[in-house]
Amino acid sequence: MTLSTLITWLIVGALAGALTGMVVKQKRRGYGPLANLGIGLVGALIGGGLFEVLGIDLGLGNISVSAQDLLAAFIGSLLFLAALRLYRSRRPSA
Repeated sequence: MTLSTLITWLIVGALAGALTGMVVKQKRRGYGPLANLGIGLVGALIGGGLFEVLGIDLGLGNISVSAQDLLAAFIGSLLFLAALRLYRSRRPSA
């Protein structure tokens, strides 16, 4: 992984995480800067993999940080948070 790829993933993760945090929490701060970044990075992995498996190509990949990458990361972040909530709701209470 090159430095430019890492920076791109951090930018996409930060944007997607911030957007997801605002949508889910309905607050401008979302979950906070570091949590938003983590959620966005996990979401980027989930969404990117999902788009690849399903063969989704919106034709937006000509930009370094494309709208398709951001959309995939956002959808992946929402799926990650939904799975996390489902896991927590099914855990036995202590």
